[in-house]
Amino acid sequence: MKKVIATKISSTAPAAPPEVGATLQRLRLERGLTLEDLSRTAGVSKSMLSQIEREKANPTIAVAWRLANALGIGMAELLTAEVPKVDPIRMLEPHETPTLPGEHSGYVLKILGPMELGGRFEWYELVLAPGGALVSHAHDPGTSEHLTLLAGSVEVEIEGFKKKLKVGGTARYEADRAHAIRNLGKTEAKALMVVIHR
Repeated sequence: MKKVIATKISSTAPAAPPEVGATLQRLRLERGLTLEDLSRTAGVSKSMLSQIEREKANPTIAVAWRLANALGIGMAELLTAEVPKVDPIRMLEPHETPTLPGEHSGYVLKILGPMELGGRFEWYELVLAPGGALVSHAHDPGTSEHLTLLAGSVEVEIEGFKKKLKVGGTARYEADRAHAIRNLGKTEAKALMVVIHR
């Protein structure tokens, strides 16, 4: 005779996925970003962001990672519905600093300023390999750049006019014209760059 073993079936339903939309919208608005701003920074389409915020779609892990990086937060903060307590000091780990790699041109540009100030005030750490260059088209009218050299040697060029910058020196120039920053030395150059949009 077969022995019947009674098993208790759990009546608890599996946890629902986190509602990312409201959290994403709150974080975006806190930083003064439009959907277009966040779309451009995170590399996620505007229509996808809109669907996520309206809870019409849940982001994939890859999309959530891009959004968290663009917002300067960890993925856990994005995936929680709880409003975090405001920390008087907000820390950003080195790996969380957004970076614009330009290895093919011999530069790395780290975005040090908060995303919410993008398009108004931006500041970066620029690292140029020997022979590397950051070549830019003209920015919006009235834009200026302020470049302070921390190490190495660089040359700044504005429409054919060139000047060398020494360590500790700062070059201030109109960036609404074609311009370039070049490392003509044999060692790596490092600088802080502030961009001010009018």
